[in-house]
Amino acid sequence: MFRATLLSACLCCSIGAFAQTADSGSFYLHKFAQNIGKETYRLSRNGDRVTYDIDFKFTDRGTPVPLKAQLVTTNDLEPISLFIRGNTSRFSVINDTIRIRNKRVSIRVDDSVHSEVLKPMTFPVAGYSPGTVQVALLRYWKKHGEPRNISMLPSGTVSISRQGMDTIKSNTMPSITVLRRYVLSGLVWGNEIIWTDPNDNLVCLITNDAEGDKLEMMRTDLEPLLPEFLSRAATYGMQLFSSSFNADNTKNKVLVITGGNIVDVEGSSTLNNYDLLIEDGIIKQLAQAGSFQVPAGATVIDARGKTILPGLWDMHAHFEQAEWGPAYLAAGVTTVRDCGNEFVYINAVKSAIDAHQGLGPFIIKAGIIDGPGPLGLGIVRASTKEEAIKAVDMYKENGFAQIKIYSSVTPPVVKAICDEAHRLGLSVTGHIPQNMSTRAGIDSGMTMVNHMQFVYAMMKKKPDRSVDLQDSANIAALDYLLRNNVVIDPTMGVYEMIFRSVKDNILDMEPNFYNLPEPLQSLFASTGMPPEQAKGQQPRFQSMLGLVKALYDKGIPVVAGTDMGFPGYSLARELELYVMAGLSPMEAIQSATIVPAQVMNMQKQTGMIRIGRQADILILSADPLQNIRNLRKVWKVIRDGQVYDPALLHKMVGFKN
Repeated sequence: MFRATLLSACLCCSIGAFAQTADSGSFYLHKFAQNIGKETYRLSRNGDRVTYDIDFKFTDRGTPVPLKAQLVTTNDLEPISLFIRGNTSRFSVINDTIRIRNKRVSIRVDDSVHSEVLKPMTFPVAGYSPGTVQVALLRYWKKHGEPRNISMLPSGTVSISRQGMDTIKSNTMPSITVLRRYVLSGLVWGNEIIWTDPNDNLVCLITNDAEGDKLEMMRTDLEPLLPEFLSRAATYGMQLFSSSFNADNTKNKVLVITGGNIVDVEGSSTLNNYDLLIEDGIIKQLAQAGSFQVPAGATVIDARGKTILPGLWDMHAHFEQAEWGPAYLAAGVTTVRDCGNEFVYINAVKSAIDAHQGLGPFIIKAGIIDGPGPLGLGIVRASTKEEAIKAVDMYKENGFAQIKIYSSVTPPVVKAICDEAHRLGLSVTGHIPQNMSTRAGIDSGMTMVNHMQFVYAMMKKKPDRSVDLQDSANIAALDYLLRNNVVIDPTMGVYEMIFRSVKDNILDMEPNFYNLPEPLQSLFASTGMPPEQAKGQQPRFQSMLGLVKALYDKGIPVVAGTDMGFPGYSLARELELYVMAGLSPMEAIQSATIVPAQVMNMQKQTGMIRIGRQADILILSADPLQNIRNLRKVWKVIRDGQVYDPALLHKMVGFKN
C-alpha cells in the first residue's frame, strides 16, 4: 500500500512515581504485527533536571525511518524542553524545538519560529513518536490529577480518560492479572488505547503514525501477547463509537424514502420523483411517488429535490483504525474492500460491525501475503509452495474473499498462491512483485491489479515518460488486459498526492481540507514534492490519468479505490479524477457502485437500487450527474437500513464540518 492509516504502538515504561522509572529502556516497534525496529531511551539526572535521550528507528519496506529526540523535565515532571528531529514515516520528516523559560515558550517548527505565553497544563509532544515522550505525557497527566485536557506544544489539545480494567491471558506466558486501560485523544487522528500494569508501568499504547499505518510498539518481554492487544484494541475502538452514537438497530425496521430522484446505475438513467420502501434493511418496493401506501409506523424521509444513489464502494481501503468507520459512512461509503491488514485486527473490526457493535461500512477482506526479504511487509509470508497453500487456506477459513499479493513474493510462489486461491473460489489481487512483470503476474493467475503504476509499467514511454495511447505496443498491452479479464483499481488520488507540488493550494485537491482534524491537516499539508520535481512528474501523472479513460474505453473494468488518503473524502476525489480523465459522471459513479459489485460477484445483493437488494443508500442534496463534485454534498446515509447523519458521524471522529 502507499498510504496506509493507523499505527498501533505497544510500549512499556514506568508511569508511576519518578523513582520507579528505569535509567534506560527499549521497546520493539511493529507494523502489520512484524517487528521492524526499536525505540531506546537513556535517562540522566542533573540536579533538578531529568533528561531523556531517545533513539527511535524502524525500517519500513526497506526504507529506514530514524528519529532522535531529547526531552528535559524537572523532577516534578514539569517540562523544560523538547528537541525532536528525523523521520516519522517513509514520507514525512520532523524538526521541532520547544523551550520553556519563565512562563514563556519558544517554538521552532522547521524554519518557522515564534514565542508565546505558557498556558496552564501544557506539555511538549510532537506526535506519535517517540513513545517515551508519550509515557512522560501520561505521567504528567497523572501527577496533575488527571485533568480532562492538556494543551500540547507546538499546538493542539490532548485528552486522557480511564476506560476500564482488563485481564490478559496467554497459554505460553503467566497471566497478567489486571491491566488499566486508558484512551488518549487528540495527539494523532482518533483515539489511542493505553494499557498499564498494576504498578502503573505502561504495557501497551495503540496509536497511528504519520503515514496512517498501524505501528506496534511493544514491551519486549510481552511481545507474544501482541495479537491479543490488537484484537482488543479493534473491539474497544469500535465500541467507543457505537456507544456514543447510541443507535437503536430496531428503530428503522420499516423506512420509506419519498419523492427522490434515483440514479439507476444499471440503466445509466435517473428515475425522477420515486418512492422507496425498505424493510429489515432490504428494498421492498420501488415505484413512482404515491404508487404505494406508506405503512403505519414507518420512518419517512422526505427526499424531494434530492438525488439518491446506491451506497459507494471503496475498492482499496486499509481500515486501520476505528475512526475510519464513521468517516467512510459520512462520505456515503457503505462497502469497502480492505486490501491488506493485520489478521486479528481486521477480523475483530469486521466482527464488531457485523454484530452492530461498531459503526462502519460492510467490509470485504483481502488477505495479504508477502515474501521473504528486507522489503517484505507483515508476518504472513510465503517462500515455498507449501507456505503459500497454508496462508491461502488460513484466509479462506477465516472468511476472506480475496488474496492480496504484495511486493516480495517470488514468481513460483505467486503461481502457487493463485492456484490454491482459485481452487478455493477466491480471486487474487495485489501489487506486481518486484521481480515480475505485470504480464507475468497476470499469466500466473492474478485477476485484479492494484495501482495504475503496474499498468503504466506495461506501456511504451516517450523520453519525457509520457505514453502515446495510439502506439501499437500500448494498444496491444490494453488488449492483453482485456483478453485476460483483468480488473484495475487505479488509486489515482495516491499519485496526485505523491506528485503534487507542496506549493500548490491543497484546496484544489480537497475542498474540505480545513474540515479535517488538525493532525490530519498537518500530515497532508506537507505531503508532496518540491515544485520543480513535481513539474517533472506531470507527463507521467497525466499519462496515468489518460490510462483510466483508455481502460474504460477498451472495456477493462475500472473500480474506484483510494488506498486511504483523506478519510472518506478521497473516494469523491478519485471519481473527480476519473471525470477529469474523460469519463462521464455516470461512468465514474458506476466504478464505485455496480462495477465493483459485479467484479466481486455481489451484484445480486448490492451495488444498485433494486427491489431485493440491500438498503445501502446515499442521499445527496445536489445532483452529481450535473457536477461530480456534488457527490460531496451528502445529506443522509443509509447502511443496512439504518439512517445516519453525516454531520454527526464527522463530529464523532473529530472533523470540523
